[in-house]
Amino acid sequence: MSDFDAIDSLLAGVGPKAKLPAPEIRKELRERAQLSKAEVARALEVSPSTVTAWEKDRDPVGETRTKYAYLLDGLAAKFATGTAPVTPPAATEPTVAQAPAAADAPTLSPVPEEGGEGDEVEVLAAPEPCVLCGHPAAHRVAGFAQHLDPAACQTTPAVPPARPATTLVQPEAAPVRKPAARTSRTTARPSERSQGPARRAFQEPSGPVDLIGQAVQAALAEHHGDVDAATAVLLKRAIPDAMRLLDETRKGARYDVIAHPWIPDILKKQTSRGADQIWEARPKWTRHELPPGRHEVTALDINGAYLSALKTHLPLGQLEHSAGLPHDRRRAGVHLITPPVWEHEAVLPNPIGQRDEPGPLWVTEPTLRLLLRLSGPKYGLCAPPEIHESYTSGATENLLEKFRIALKDARDTAIEQGDEVTLEYVKAMYSKFVSTMGESNYNRELYRPDWMHIVRSQAFSNLWLKALKAHDEGLTVVRAMGTDELHVIGDWRSVFPEGRGVTEVKVKDTYTAGTDTTEHTETEGEG
Repeated sequence: MSDFDAIDSLLAGVGPKAKLPAPEIRKELRERAQLSKAEVARALEVSPSTVTAWEKDRDPVGETRTKYAYLLDGLAAKFATGTAPVTPPAATEPTVAQAPAAADAPTLSPVPEEGGEGDEVEVLAAPEPCVLCGHPAAHRVAGFAQHLDPAACQTTPAVPPARPATTLVQPEAAPVRKPAARTSRTTARPSERSQGPARRAFQEPSGPVDLIGQAVQAALAEHHGDVDAATAVLLKRAIPDAMRLLDETRKGARYDVIAHPWIPDILKKQTSRGADQIWEARPKWTRHELPPGRHEVTALDINGAYLSALKTHLPLGQLEHSAGLPHDRRRAGVHLITPPVWEHEAVLPNPIGQRDEPGPLWVTEPTLRLLLRLSGPKYGLCAPPEIHESYTSGATENLLEKFRIALKDARDTAIEQGDEVTLEYVKAMYSKFVSTMGESNYNRELYRPDWMHIVRSQAFSNLWLKALKAHDEGLTVVRAMGTDELHVIGDWRSVFPEGRGVTEVKVKDTYTAGTDTTEHTETEGEG
């Protein structure tokens, strides 16, 4: 966020706000009008999970709040909500008789979800492609078109399709501690594994990428081809557009996600402008002594550091506390550890970053996994860290993989075509997505400070591993900073591919460093 964005946010919050009824009244109004959350979400250009949050304990802000208040005022004018009871959900759900196009379909009912409300089912005026098989479907479940009858999914006639998972499943208002789901691709039940072909049916790379392309074309058309004006508009929309892209790429996903879970105090800011207790292990290291002589140093820029870091082990559900247990690779979260002594500071940065004070500290999953890896028999660079306690949940490394690939593909295409508008838009989408998923007023749909720390730490871990690779390949590592800056001496092109892709590096700067030992010796002799 720029300083002006922050000021705009402050100005937007000054002045009278549109009045909203209590959350339970909001839900009652919507149900009386027989409107699904998906319909309201589309009208207000938000996700269905956001509407769920508004009907529980959260309020919209800015222009969205004004639009939502206008909708609720209009519904209140149509229905007397003061004393009349809420219509039971079963009565508000459309039935087969109301849908001539699906006269032979079974009676509609909500699809249950773990720990949440049932998915909403609506009858479509015109059939839409099913997210599982791609063939026309007459109903939409949780905002996604699909067949209610498993036999109607033509790609898997003998296997019931998996329950559609809304991208962001909101928890109840009060914290609920429950066992975390540990389902993974390697531990899935046989019936889940058999659904692979159906789940692959919607993995079309053109879909999510088209969302990005359509947004860019619309912005350019709106501003009559003015590149600067279109880019400015797209950058302001980067966060909500990233969340919509996330929803699109999570269609039919195997895992449900809790978007606003209970968070332990260690993940909460200690003061309004302060930080929480999590240490991200950000590299900030410069080599103390260079080899004798003058050297040409190349500062390498690591492309798409945060984009690559989206592939990391993320906890799915609410974090649960444990103490005295060994590390479980099927889970992820944050851990209180005593880090090992690092004896290679002269040639490589400490994997936990520059930390002056000794003793235990809270680190994220990528940092712990890096330390465990370096303490293993392959490297043997340090002792294992001592784990005191942890907050973890069942995890997967592929939670954001489709989202990452969609952004990567759009980025690659933009670079190939010299499309700077799309390139800046995509960069803003993934960088702001990472920076606002914690305690931020810019993103109300996702509150996962644990994810934010984990993704950032993964970027730092990736940079550290590049430093290790450079060292192992005979380069002299001079500096490692943040997520994307690595300074080396030597033939780096034999180690790292050069380019603008996310698996490549580019030259940021070159300079000379060191001491000319010949001149230094001659000067000493003359004295």
